[in-house]
Amino acid sequence: MTDPNEHAAPRKPRTMLQRILSHHELATLLLLLHSPIDVSAKPEIPMLQEAGLVESVTLETGDTRFQLTEDGNAVLRVLGLS
Repeated sequence: MTDPNEHAAPRKPRTMLQRILSHHELATLLLLLHSPIDVSAKPEIPMLQEAGLVESVTLETGDTRFQLTEDGNAVLRVLGLS
């Protein structure tokens, strides 16, 4: 017996198109449009990071901040916000 998944197409990475962003998530993306923010600044950061819309960066001071990824910028461009 053969595995039914043997010839299946590889899974595509999860994108934000699979769900609608909340107004809090959109507001967080807008905050990040202008400058990186502190890791603990917004509770929406982990979900946005999981979706690939934000990424963590370490500053020269050693502090960790979040900034928009290319995909995060693309979401704002599509909405006419950047």
